[in-house]
Amino acid sequence: MAPAGSLTAASFTTTEKVAAAVTALFVPGDRPERFAKAAAAGADVVIIDLEDAVAPAAKSAALNATLEAVAPDGGGAPVRALVRVNTQGSRQYDADITLLLSAARTPGSGLLGIVVPKAEDAGALRQLRADMPKHLALVPLVESALGVVNAVELAQVPGVTRLAFGAIDFALDIDADGGDRFLDHARSQLVLASRAAGIAAPLDSPSTDIRDAAKVAASARLARNFGFGGKLCIHPAQLPTVHGAFAPTEADVEWALSVIGAEGGAAQVDGQMIDRPVTERAKRILQRAGKEQ
Repeated sequence: MAPAGSLTAASFTTTEKVAAAVTALFVPGDRPERFAKAAAAGADVVIIDLEDAVAPAAKSAALNATLEAVAPDGGGAPVRALVRVNTQGSRQYDADITLLLSAARTPGSGLLGIVVPKAEDAGALRQLRADMPKHLALVPLVESALGVVNAVELAQVPGVTRLAFGAIDFALDIDADGGDRFLDHARSQLVLASRAAGIAAPLDSPSTDIRDAAKVAASARLARNFGFGGKLCIHPAQLPTVHGAFAPTEADVEWALSVIGAEGGAAQVDGQMIDRPVTERAKRILQRAGKEQ
């Protein structure tokens, strides 16, 4: 799957748009007045949340508001968004899936795909994918020990677009401190599973800091260095910081240009041996920066 920035907006299919997204912004499903604002905030994709962000008593109203928002005849252009449904096996899940997939078959629907929370069962995902229109994206959100252990199987379900990581629920499940260093194994496992399955790099868990740009940037850089392709976000204020953290720096671009310039010539640049892995890394940096040679 091509990285973000390598396709023009007009050439994106729905699944390519989701696979290439660096930022994915959550908006609560019971706050329809925020849907259009979220869509205009600058995120690569929006996720309308019917699960954790919505109280049990408001689930039905949130689903109805979401269906109205993605409908092509809702009084204007539909909101284009992924939807995080309720947990598989819950009472609300069946209603979410039945009505959303019905809405997705309406020409002009704004539904981009389904985010499955607490994904653990590859068989259940396979059945869901078989029921979904092919143009929709499918994003399993891994939030438990069993989900991490089964990450390879989840990533290999045909039609899965990319994985995502839910660090807060995962830390709760394994009774660990929420600090990043205690979640290293889970992050690595999702990145490895995605790469082995040949799907887009996963989306990392949201930073719980909203206004502290330095902490948001540090969290995003950590995710990028682990091999994640983007990050979930819980507030529009996080978006520019996350985008900036995932973008190559000027120093990265200068280094990459020097490597490409030496390709096929000098054996080293600044004391570093130039072989195929180095040149390929340089090409990826330039691709993400929109400076392909």
